[in-house]
Amino acid sequence: MTRTSIGIVLIVLGAIVLAYHGFTYTTREKVIDAGPIQVSADKEHSFAIPPVIGGLAVGAGLVLVIAARRKPE
Repeated sequence: MTRTSIGIVLIVLGAIVLAYHGFTYTTREKVIDAGPIQVSADKEHSFAIPPVIGGLAVGAGLVLVIAARRKPE
């Protein structure tokens, strides 16, 4: 992978992090398990990603894209 493509990927991922701030997922847990009777409940979990991480990814991506555009001397 070239520096330009890595930079573009970082910019896109950083923008996604800045737009969504994290994600939520659901797990199913057994609450009661008494022989033939089973009761389960859905539990929602959140995973937050700090916006600073997105900003750093965008910044690093921009640096890589700009550095790749410069001609090596």
